[in-house]
Amino acid sequence: MREAARPSVDVVLPCLDERGALPWVLSRIPAGYRAIVVDNGSSDGSAELGRELGAVVIRERRRGFGAAAHAGLVAATADYVAFCDCDGSLDPARLPALLAPVLAGTADLVLGGRRPRRGSWPIHARIANAVLAWRLRRLTGEAVSDLGPMRAGRRAELLSLGLEDRRSGYPLEMFLKASLRRWRIIEIPVDYSPRTGRSKVSGTVRGTLTAVRDMAAQLTAVSGQFRSGPAPAPSGPLAGRTADDERSGGTSWT
Repeated sequence: MREAARPSVDVVLPCLDERGALPWVLSRIPAGYRAIVVDNGSSDGSAELGRELGAVVIRERRRGFGAAAHAGLVAATADYVAFCDCDGSLDPARLPALLAPVLAGTADLVLGGRRPRRGSWPIHARIANAVLAWRLRRLTGEAVSDLGPMRAGRRAELLSLGLEDRRSGYPLEMFLKASLRRWRIIEIPVDYSPRTGRSKVSGTVRGTLTAVRDMAAQLTAVSGQFRSGPAPAPSGPLAGRTADDERSGGTSWT
């Protein structure tokens, strides 16, 4: 019996009640990429539908965007991993453009800078994002305009960052630790459309405030390290840390 071909890229899709968006999202996964739907406690049958549509589905009981995203990173087996929202606001068909600089060896982490379409981004969330991006440019010197969820990198290097946040601060922690390690970080514009269904984070004032609080904690934790100078670039995973260790972390989806 022949072994199944290893996917070239695993796409991590954190999922909480996204049944309405899943068919379109999974239909847009590029050929040769494997969709990993990380169900984070859905009650609408998202996990079952994802499985029916051919995705790998895993369950992460700890609530939180970071918990779901990291569970998908750990479950991935491809050398390259991409992250994308599962609500239809971002098009997975754009992922090859994000992966191209990583595959070419000209970037270590590629971020999708969201370009909003009408009705996709409430003003309170857009203002919060703009302030955060300004602070990040001042703190890190990186040319970043957005800290959206679509991104791509090498799995082993992403695991080596030792990411600990399991809530809304996960994308920011990834960016900050990558910058401290002198990773080559670039941003590529991606369209940002109105999501399908109810927003859990940026679409509500409460969700935005929770995300701001989580991200502020990350900024406070690392700002002193930037003043002290960047950490050396890593040559491999953190010493003594294994994939089994990565499976044990956790906390909450806003």
